[in-house]
Formats: sequence, structure tokens, C-alpha cells
Amino acid sequence: MTALAEKLKPQLTTLSPADRAELASYLLESLDGPADPGAAQAWEAELIRRAEEVRSGRAQGRPAHEVFADLRKRHS
Repeated sequence: MTALAEKLKPQLTTLSPADRAELASYLLESLDGPADPGAAQAWEAELIRRAEEVRSGRAQGRPAHEVFADLRKRHS
């Protein structure tokens, strides 16, 4: 860690939890680089497509307790 980062740490811990969370979110997002300009539109189209699959009966849901039980089995 750089000297500047070490110097900032004690100052940053004096921020409120909400301010620290906002800052942490900002810093994490800054690591991803610039946002894909078409990503929001692509996700919106995907959500519409999936919702239509559910409404039309082409997609079948499962109760959450079954899904979580399967995940626990796989990852325990």
C-alpha cells in the first residue's frame, strides 16, 4: 500500500458508515472502468424477454426453498 493510502485510512474511518459505504461503492465501481453504454438497454431487453417467457408459460419457476436446498447440497 502506498504512503498516501496509509495516510488516508485513519481519516476515512472517521466518516459516517453511510459515507464510507458510498465511498467504497464509488471506489469499487472505479475499478471496473467505463460503463458499457449499451448495457442498461441490453439488460432491459433481457428482463422483458424473461418476463414474457414466464407470462407465456415457456419458463417454469421453482420454489425458492428447493433452489436453496440444491445450492446447499452442491456447495457443502
